[in-house]
Amino acid sequence: MSVIRPATADDVPAILQMIHDLASYEKEPDAVRNTPAMLEAALFGENPRIFAAMAENESGDVRGFALWFLNYSTWEGVHGIYLEDLYVQPGARGEGHGKALLQHLAATAVERGYARVEWSVLDWNEPSINFYKALGAAPMQEWSTFRLTGEALEAFGSPDTAQARG
Repeated sequence: MSVIRPATADDVPAILQMIHDLASYEKEPDAVRNTPAMLEAALFGENPRIFAAMAENESGDVRGFALWFLNYSTWEGVHGIYLEDLYVQPGARGEGHGKALLQHLAATAVERGYARVEWSVLDWNEPSINFYKALGAAPMQEWSTFRLTGEALEAFGSPDTAQARG
């Protein structure tokens, strides 16, 4: 059985470790730049814009987490939840923690009148894709995710470039 609760500042080290574990699973072990101070400020500072829920077993041991933020649908006219990370420790998979975390987010969306819960999954991550489909989630056909980051973001977002776009 999984117990879901809001994250607290005391959970920051565990969340950050699971973020590193997720990055390794997603074949980018050196990509995480987040620090305990950054994560704590984002989750628990003044006017936080990200939120986290923890999954524990009956003994109170952390087994996973979900980190999310609000998005907005111009078509629906209401917010939704964007699930940035869902992670369950490998030894605890199959115990219902991932499902419980997603049910918690779905219940939050329903309770608050949000239109959707959405997330991205890597194309090669068949276990997760099958898990999500089994819950009733559907992949978004005909949509691709785009991202500006690193040097491209710096170049496009620089004041000189912005003035040139004018």
